[in-house]
Amino acid sequence: MTVGHVKAFVRRELAERGLEEPSGNIFSIGADAGVPHNAGNPADVLELGKPIIFDIFPRTLGGGYFHDMTRTWCLGHAPDEVQAAYEDVKASFDLVVAALRVGRPTAEYQTLTCEYFESRGHPTILSDPRTDSGYTHSLGHGLGLEVHEAPSFANRPGNTDALQPGYVFTIEPGLYYPEQGFGVRIEDTYYCDQHGQFCSLTPFSQDLVLQVRS
Repeated sequence: MTVGHVKAFVRRELAERGLEEPSGNIFSIGADAGVPHNAGNPADVLELGKPIIFDIFPRTLGGGYFHDMTRTWCLGHAPDEVQAAYEDVKASFDLVVAALRVGRPTAEYQTLTCEYFESRGHPTILSDPRTDSGYTHSLGHGLGLEVHEAPSFANRPGNTDALQPGYVFTIEPGLYYPEQGFGVRIEDTYYCDQHGQFCSLTPFSQDLVLQVRS
């Protein structure tokens, strides 16, 4: 089975559910998964143990609201370095979710993520804005009629966004090591309700290893 086969299957399944992918999806393997927005090579063959990043962001057919979810998978087993990076990404994800508060500036969550990853020995854009290894992008983004909307989570001058009821946004920490042939990302979509409670809209397993049939 190839990346192209998987992407064709995803398109068919979404169409049957009244959904479309105006910007496609990401299904990247190995070193391609180490580049955050690499959509994947259709000719690549799925291999046991090789990390896969699957990022899907469909909307209602003909227009409507977007969803956004990313999972990282290894078929059969995970190499030690991928498992270790995954555990750091999952811990970062859980740390951010536990810290979500109405009124808190979104940029603080980016700083929180960078500081956690650096405490684990990973390079980040907090210390080196030009790094292409480690944590290399913003923590999340708003989601709605566009796949990228306010609020921004970027830690940059002028970003005054803060979490508010009614916001729909993503949380997506990741670690990327293209020279080592892997990347890891976990992404869920969250909603802040009228009571200031944060609710996941992505009830899907975050397991790294997918068992395969012989």
